[in-house]
Amino acid sequence: MQDSPALPSSGRGKLGRAHDAADAAATNLRYRWLILIGLIVAAAMEVLDTTIVNVAQAQMAGNLGATTQDIAWVSTGYILANVVVLPMTAFLTARFGRKNYLTASIMIFTVASFFCGASHSLGEIVVWRILQGAAGAALISTAQATLVQVFPPEEQSIVQPLFLMGLVVAPTVGPSLGGWLTDAASWHWCFFINIPLGAIAGFIVFAFLHDTEASRGDEPVDWAGVGLLTVGLGTLQYVLEEGERNDWFADPTIFKLSVISAVSLIALIIWQLSPRNTHPVMNLRVLKNSSLTAGIILFVSVGFGLYGVSYMYPLLAQTVQGMTAYQTGMAMLPGGIATAFSIVFCGVISNDPKSKIDARALTLLGIGFSVTAMWLFMHLNSQSSVGDTFWPLLIRGVSIGFLFVPVNTLAIGNLKPAEVNQGVGLLGLARQLGGSIGIAVLATYLNSQIHVNRAHLVNNITVDNAAFNDRMSGLQGLLASQGYSAPAAYQGALHIIDQTLMREAIMLSYNHTFLFIMFVSIATIPTLLLLRKPKPGTAPAAMH
Repeated sequence: MQDSPALPSSGRGKLGRAHDAADAAATNLRYRWLILIGLIVAAAMEVLDTTIVNVAQAQMAGNLGATTQDIAWVSTGYILANVVVLPMTAFLTARFGRKNYLTASIMIFTVASFFCGASHSLGEIVVWRILQGAAGAALISTAQATLVQVFPPEEQSIVQPLFLMGLVVAPTVGPSLGGWLTDAASWHWCFFINIPLGAIAGFIVFAFLHDTEASRGDEPVDWAGVGLLTVGLGTLQYVLEEGERNDWFADPTIFKLSVISAVSLIALIIWQLSPRNTHPVMNLRVLKNSSLTAGIILFVSVGFGLYGVSYMYPLLAQTVQGMTAYQTGMAMLPGGIATAFSIVFCGVISNDPKSKIDARALTLLGIGFSVTAMWLFMHLNSQSSVGDTFWPLLIRGVSIGFLFVPVNTLAIGNLKPAEVNQGVGLLGLARQLGGSIGIAVLATYLNSQIHVNRAHLVNNITVDNAAFNDRMSGLQGLLASQGYSAPAAYQGALHIIDQTLMREAIMLSYNHTFLFIMFVSIATIPTLLLLRKPKPGTAPAAMH
């Protein structure tokens, strides 16, 4: 009998790859809920590590023999590395494969966590934190893009809110958990707690997740792009982290690094879009999608307000209202719970193909909630109590869900499947940079406003001011009745008035800063016109 003619090797290869991809997709579908648990644990671990160490930095500084300013590099190093790697996650996923990259990232993050906890010097812990931050970039962006690949479209309305819930709960409990671990054991356990979580997440991803596309490990690496990206974003993040405390461009180092960052990022954009660059490390051509571009602009604003308020309110609560760190955390807890509920609500609506509610309307409503919260914040005064901050914190919590979920759905909804990884990475970068810009700008603005408001109030302290004279007389009489001499009572009265004046200047400055955040939110409203509803049948996008 004559044998059947053999298929050409190329044809057999294509059929074989298609069969393997179908098997991988079927396996992923079978174990999708286990994969979801592993990815939620990994993402929550990464987000938790951005907040859990903050409350332990004082103890770290004492144990490691570092100053308060130097120990800040435990957080700065982590964020810096995270920002640099975030836009490269799509490239790394394609080169090494989704399963390999995610598994390696989880394992590196876990191992780095162990060595962070075991560190005996500042330099040692900063090195491991940088490695931890680099590995952590994939635990959110790549994990989110993976959910789009693993789950069918009709289940995305359940899956995406569940994933984002993990990202919200972790930073909410982070400071409280970190404080408890630090008090009950030591700061080392803020890192050791990642070891069982990483082991669980790593095992699930390695055992049950399969690649549906072949890795492109044989393609050349865009080393020029990697170098420009690392230098550009690394120096930018350093400038944002250190600029305010070093008086910005008055510091030669900050000025030089700002120039280097600007030149590197401009060169990066030109090179990534150049026809000569056949394998760019970042696919910036996805920005031709107006919805993604608008989403990135909105996420810079969301990061600005989200991280800005998270930075400003604890300072206000503890410096003006006299609250402890624990009381501040408890005051912010209802807002975190409100965020969780708003995420579920918006996730179900914006990812439901049968829903008639436009996700753009939800986004506009989210901006409205944010503006309302800032309006309430800016009317607080130095006598305001915890009860007065309940509603602005709660409304702000609701706004987060109404901004995060629909913006993600609209920003990624019209991208091709091959572009989702890059889109999610750019959104993550926008959120992170928006937060860094927000903290840097708001801290500088707050300090400048304190000086301006103090000078304005001091100008009203004159001998012609009846209210000032009455207050001075009353204080002098009170101090004299307590045994103070006349000169001492006079100086004491001036000191009390100076403290009161400074307190009011600080409170006014916080009011103005919240007003600034409100205007930033309002300024983003026109970008909603660039958002487009996802085409029918398009899988809902990953959230960030």
